[in-house]
Amino acid sequence: MKLESLPPLREVVAAHGLLARSSLGQSFIYDLNITDKIARNCGDLPGCDVLEIGPGPGGLTRSLLSAGARRVLSIEKDARFIPALEEIAIASGGRLSVRHGDAMEFDLDGELEPPIVIAANLPFNISSQLLAKWLRPNVWPPFWQSMTLMFQREVAERILSCPGNRTYGRLSVLAQFRTIPRLVMHVPPTAFAPRPKVSASVVGFVPRTREPLDDTDQLMKVVALAFGQRRKMLRRSLSTLGPGIENAIRESGLDPASRAEDLSIQDYCALTRKIFTELRLEQEDSLHD
Repeated sequence: MKLESLPPLREVVAAHGLLARSSLGQSFIYDLNITDKIARNCGDLPGCDVLEIGPGPGGLTRSLLSAGARRVLSIEKDARFIPALEEIAIASGGRLSVRHGDAMEFDLDGELEPPIVIAANLPFNISSQLLAKWLRPNVWPPFWQSMTLMFQREVAERILSCPGNRTYGRLSVLAQFRTIPRLVMHVPPTAFAPRPKVSASVVGFVPRTREPLDDTDQLMKVVALAFGQRRKMLRRSLSTLGPGIENAIRESGLDPASRAEDLSIQDYCALTRKIFTELRLEQEDSLHD
């Protein structure tokens, strides 16, 4: 059997009794025109290994293989889907490997060869956690050369949001600090079965090879404090960082009365650099007292 000879996804779901489970954030896309479009936006797949999370019955899986992916590794938490995915693996001529496991805990060592692309219709209930995991690996640049991921539209808007917007927050800063994200497409609720109450959006990510700040942990500490009390002025929300925080804000070229959503990525980098430089100086002075 070849990929083009596989039965329609609706028939596969019916034959295997694969009802979607809302507890796992499952919702299927039966229209392969949509999954084909997602695959086309993943880049030059014939030269890449692809990591896919939550393939379900395998709609996007089929599209990635049809687009010529060198190899696809699909990680599925729900064991009910494994037999259907194994049928695709046979039809792919060995280009698909299926693993049963939790993507949040799965060890990828030795599983894929660079260049590596991540492509997924992510389960909505863990999409932000998975994205944060891939954006904060131990080593940067990361193991992946691009990501093309589907999110709940509200999450996608947060990722792409600009300073001054209500949706601008910690996820916006992290995503835009480490990558160049772009909107690929919107997917309406009618494209899914069962039909969700929300729309979805696909976002593409390309990692930045040079970052404007060396220490991501320091940056995200400042960002977390600022957005943790986003209604307060920076002089208040960042006050736990030290008594000289107001001067540090001013010396970074910022207004201490600003709020978290007012600062750009560059502003946060400049402020983080100033704050931690001052803190190091204060710590060194205290050691000599």
